[in-house]
Amino acid sequence: MYAKVENNQIVKVNSNLASFNHAAPSWSAEQLAANGIHEVVYDHSNLKDSRFYINGAESFDFANDTVTASHSAATGKTLDDVNATDEEGVELDPVVVYPGVKSIEKNYIKSQAANHLQSTDWYVVRHAESETAIPANVSTYRAAIRTKSNEMETAINNAATIEALEALFIYINTGTDANPVNARPLGEFPTL
Repeated sequence: MYAKVENNQIVKVNSNLASFNHAAPSWSAEQLAANGIHEVVYDHSNLKDSRFYINGAESFDFANDTVTASHSAATGKTLDDVNATDEEGVELDPVVVYPGVKSIEKNYIKSQAANHLQSTDWYVVRHAESETAIPANVSTYRAAIRTKSNEMETAINNAATIEALEALFIYINTGTDANPVNARPLGEFPTL
């Protein structure tokens, strides 16, 4: 991303150098700067995970011969479901529900569990059609998937803040520097 600066004011921002009249992609940083064109430096300190936050607006600043792009502070998304209302604050009829982050994440967990179970569904179908026994390790695995899904959904439900919910998904080293073990508090689904 590049910015055109005139009289210490940013007048144009674009990712394509050709958009700056006569600028050539082969120009050096010095040639660009001599023509008032600066490569944008990004400050991502306010950016947060968009699954959990609405990131603030991007703005550009020129100081000390550097154009910096940064974002205003992020705000947490709504945790719980919300019923839609009209402009007077009255709930719509029929009710329209805007899902909160908890519902979205729980639905994703359910989808993951269903995908894990799908690989062994044929054992269940075979058992129903021909009474062929389901192997014990498959039955144990399927039960473990359901149990883990329920545990994950409970942990998501118990998160009181958006920060607590986000923390469930962040991988941390639970081992040592020499033998790292990256895990997240939410855990993982078992494998067969």
